[in-house]
Amino acid sequence: MRAKLWKIFARFTGIVAAVYLLAVGYLYAGQESLIFAGDPLRPDHQFRADLPFHELTIQVDGAELNALHFKQPNPRGLVFFLRGNGGNLQSWISNADYYRRVNYDMFIFDYRGEGKSTGEIRSEEQLHSDVRLAWDLITDQYRDKPVVLYGRSLGAALATRLATEVDPDLLVLVSPFRNMLSMARARYPFVPAPVLRYPFPNDELIGQVRTPILLVHGDEDYFIPLEHSEALKERATAPTELMVIEGADHWDIHLHRSYLSGLTAALPD
Repeated sequence: MRAKLWKIFARFTGIVAAVYLLAVGYLYAGQESLIFAGDPLRPDHQFRADLPFHELTIQVDGAELNALHFKQPNPRGLVFFLRGNGGNLQSWISNADYYRRVNYDMFIFDYRGEGKSTGEIRSEEQLHSDVRLAWDLITDQYRDKPVVLYGRSLGAALATRLATEVDPDLLVLVSPFRNMLSMARARYPFVPAPVLRYPFPNDELIGQVRTPILLVHGDEDYFIPLEHSEALKERATAPTELMVIEGADHWDIHLHRSYLSGLTAALPD
């Protein structure tokens, strides 16, 4: 009887182990589809916006990035906008008219495999390389004007890394996360850290940023809770302000009047 029970236990343990290994393997191999959930667009898609823009293509290693550049006649400066995951340029330019009102140009692009951009995201270093190439290309046109590096959610991780290499006049991080490991453990506590191929260690990098930082977070953000921005503020060494938007969640923060007024006040002249 005891031997039979042991066999049943061993078989059950084997099944659990097999399921665990399959789940871990799926998360390891399928991280791109989980982290970068952007939607493709047809190559002939025509963007619709309420103000003039220039569409351009940025050549990167093995791919082309589709970008939009909203330009004013005599802008105060540039906002280099790194968007979050999900959607594509068409869904992310709904608030572009705000930058016209504050007289700032805005530049935004789709990551590889999203929107009209070609190629596939293969690694975190590849992403950072693409972002740096786009930055160098566009900001060269604004040498005599302030440049704001803006990252939202996933884009905040890319912006934080870039800000350790360049010197924007202001780094704006909207709804950022502490690091990707903390995000993964909140959803998949059974997954070991080595499985994560996109660590995005914002909390380790933010202390290396030398330029002023504005953190913006909704107090009702349950996807990336406010405590993530609070932790980043503690780790920052540059002058840093945390602006908490009351009543805002992760998805609607840009629609709140206090967000718009606070960002407007922070933009450098």
